[in-house]
Amino acid sequence: MSAAEPEIAIRVRGLRTSFGEHVVHENLDLDMHKGEILGVVGGSGTGKSVLMRAIIGLQAADTGEISVFGESMIDRDDTETVELRKRWGVLFQGGALFSTLTVAENIGVPIREFYPQIGVELRDEIAAYKIRMTGLPATAGPKFPAELSGGMKKRAGLARALAIDPDLLFLDEPTAGLDPIGAAAFDEQTRQLQQTLGLTIFLITHDLDTLYTICDRVAVIADKRVIAVGTIDELLATEHPWIQEYFNGPRGRAALSSKGASAHKERKSTGKDEG
Repeated sequence: MSAAEPEIAIRVRGLRTSFGEHVVHENLDLDMHKGEILGVVGGSGTGKSVLMRAIIGLQAADTGEISVFGESMIDRDDTETVELRKRWGVLFQGGALFSTLTVAENIGVPIREFYPQIGVELRDEIAAYKIRMTGLPATAGPKFPAELSGGMKKRAGLARALAIDPDLLFLDEPTAGLDPIGAAAFDEQTRQLQQTLGLTIFLITHDLDTLYTICDRVAVIADKRVIAVGTIDELLATEHPWIQEYFNGPRGRAALSSKGASAHKERKSTGKDEG
């Protein structure tokens, strides 16, 4: 690999997934670069979350190859996957917090799972640090999910995803259900964490502002496969009707003309939108 070629964090080749006779993906290919924030978009039912679940081993693939950091995810048993699973964290839709556990206890779940030798005191210290890292007040630790606002639940889920210092972060619709101010704050938090921690982030979203503001590249899923991957400028240059409708429709134009435009322009000036 030459110095100019980006290191591949996730590689998918010829992926086919299905539920019974319903085929979700067929011959899907995708390369994700180490250190980038890759936005993943597509219409409802195109299998964005299914793709994420296939990559992390929660959804069995019918055929195809998936590798994470050069390690195959196909036909690995749980023991073989443990060390690789330590390298990623996942924020599922809605936060997916355990309702009977406090925020601190939720953050402690992956620590107990992967590092059972860590005692309660240190585990609580780690949880407190992750709470502060994700912008939650210290008082959030002893609260239960039902006592949190929607935005706080998202941040608590993010804190749990970061509990064991992963290299790779999966975010599934992280700003869904948040008001515009809350969504913008979450986007800014995500970008800051990515830069500070050197994270690689796989981000499923419908939020056009998120795509314009923090994503380095965007992968578009349609027709059961990834039909295009690139910067927003590169995608806008394609002729696929869904891509044109998505980015050039009324909401896409609004995103480009608002905060997304200035952020997009700034990213281009720093060279981050170059292929």
